[in-house]
Amino acid sequence: MSDAQIVLIAGPTASGKSALALKLARETGGELVNADSMQLYAGLRVLTAGPSPEELAQAPHHLFDLVDAADGWSVGRWLEAAAAALADIAARGRPTIVVGGTGLYFRALTDGLADIPQVPETQREISSLLYAAQGEPEFRDVLAALDPAAAARIEIGDRQRLIRAHAVAMATGKSLTAWQTDTRPTLAPGSWRGVVLDPPRAELYARCDARLSMMVENGALDEVAAMETRGLPASLPALKALGYRELAAHLRGETDLETALDAARQETRRYAKRQMTWFRNQTPDWERITMLDHEGQVEQLGSLLP
Repeated sequence: MSDAQIVLIAGPTASGKSALALKLARETGGELVNADSMQLYAGLRVLTAGPSPEELAQAPHHLFDLVDAADGWSVGRWLEAAAAALADIAARGRPTIVVGGTGLYFRALTDGLADIPQVPETQREISSLLYAAQGEPEFRDVLAALDPAAAARIEIGDRQRLIRAHAVAMATGKSLTAWQTDTRPTLAPGSWRGVVLDPPRAELYARCDARLSMMVENGALDEVAAMETRGLPASLPALKALGYRELAAHLRGETDLETALDAARQETRRYAKRQMTWFRNQTPDWERITMLDHEGQVEQLGSLLP
């Protein structure tokens, strides 16, 4: 494998990361830990491309198909469960492969998760009103006096993060940057290697389109129908799985299946693009695998993790 006993395999939806991670687990005797926010939830295995019973039998899997859809997990809750799984695997002396597409999960592992106190709603409203009254340039100057690092790093036009940084500083008396700097990563430096699947975009989009049709053929509509009978609030994370909203609309008779699939394909491509952008910006020092076919990915991974 490599000197590091933990390998992180990240990438956009439909990029083949699960198959690659499973092969690595089989070859090394490793165990898989889920870092996909949708594959946490039970009842949507097909729609979220979770591991099949046959795949589950090939290597130990952790944090897959685990949480009831009525129970929405935060990043912090996932991190706590993941840390426990990592410790358990390490105690057995087994390699760990953390695999998924949720960038914030990986960042929580490698950088830590800031334990920022709850900001009162009144302060968020005050910060928002101040932004509206002053405009971004002047508001950014105000923020610079409280949190110069945040004012410098937050991109132009990112109103939400500017307001949050201001609200945190005002409510806690400590800058958001300071809160984040005080965090400790769950994974010790040198204990892990990071790999990102970054295939050609056009090829990835084609695979996204084809996979949705296969999901429907394999029972995704039945999963959505069963979930809809529970009458759960649409705001729950599990019900934000790619394709869920569109297929649910079809089941309610609001659209035909092909129209629903077209809309789901478009949303999936958009999500894949956001994921690729996030990983390129947030994990620039991770190794890259640029192939989309499985054998090519295996070959590239072998050269990265001798």
